[in-house]
Amino acid sequence: MRILVTGAAGFIGSHVADLLADHGHEVVAMDALLPEAHGGTPPEWSERHGPVIGDVRDLELLTRLLAGVDAVCHQAAMVGHGLDPSDAPRYAAHNDLGTATVLAAMHAAGVRRLVLASSMVVYGEGRYHCPAHGIVRPDGRLAADLAAGRYEPTCPECAGVLAAGLVPEDAPLEPRSTYAATKLAQEHLAGAWARQTGGTVWALRYHNVYGSRMPRDTPYAGVASIFRSALAAGRPPRVLEDGRQRRDFVHVSDVAAANLLALTTPAPDALTPVNVCSGQPHTVGELAHELAAAMGGPAPVVVGGGRPADVRHVVADPTRAARLLGFTARTGFAEGVAAFATAPSREPAAIRTPSTTGG
Repeated sequence: MRILVTGAAGFIGSHVADLLADHGHEVVAMDALLPEAHGGTPPEWSERHGPVIGDVRDLELLTRLLAGVDAVCHQAAMVGHGLDPSDAPRYAAHNDLGTATVLAAMHAAGVRRLVLASSMVVYGEGRYHCPAHGIVRPDGRLAADLAAGRYEPTCPECAGVLAAGLVPEDAPLEPRSTYAATKLAQEHLAGAWARQTGGTVWALRYHNVYGSRMPRDTPYAGVASIFRSALAAGRPPRVLEDGRQRRDFVHVSDVAAANLLALTTPAPDALTPVNVCSGQPHTVGELAHELAAAMGGPAPVVVGGGRPADVRHVVADPTRAARLLGFTARTGFAEGVAAFATAPSREPAAIRTPSTTGG
């Protein structure tokens, strides 16, 4: 197959491009080299694919690159919490206008297969069970509760203690950050495109991806990269809340494998979302301790508090990905974190100064 990979020089996109090429597919690579994730030049590992430096909002460029393409693997996006609400226009421009432009170009070129990099952030909080009221959706946590060390969501009906469970793909969607809102909008745009054109979309809802080639020294990076940057500088990782918030940490090699399967497996519906996860949840505190031990650095420091958009527990149900894609993660937590401790990372990003205009 001839496959256009957007964001092909990025953390996840570069691994996807490599795996596709290893399996005999022809990769058409493009990347905008956004300064939030890159230092301004293509990383050396992208040279294999000769990426075209360009923006997914460039319809003319996309039209040219889509000639003879069989499928699109859309990885390009601004990711992470960002700096503050002034980032919102950039998130919407790159993630949503960018996706809409990709879809318009695909329609014009007659390309009908899309694999979309989505995210677990579309769920907001994970799934919770109240002994008295069953499955419930807790309200957003208040800043006052976080400051007072009250981290666990409570039942909206009785204010009772909740038990966190596995989040299936049909859970209600409730994005709680600008980034999350743009990722859900990407899914809606792709679903509308698929129903209008007869195309199909796999929406791969990545959980907490980590591994080699992560960007470093940037507020847009994931928690694993932030912890590693601190340890590399001789500082202890700073763990928010009490460190007991649960996540599913999935290695980037497994995420690349999920993309390969999605590109080579017919989607059963116009839009088919699947969790891409390890199926083995761990706490953020465990990640910090495991990484500190692997790097021989100082022990983590639990600092309390929390960011307003953070959620408490998001633990994925891996059942649908196994059933529909045949995907099961292979890299264990301890093995993956040990490898990540010494794996190559991206050069420091060019950090943008916050702006009231989002420019």
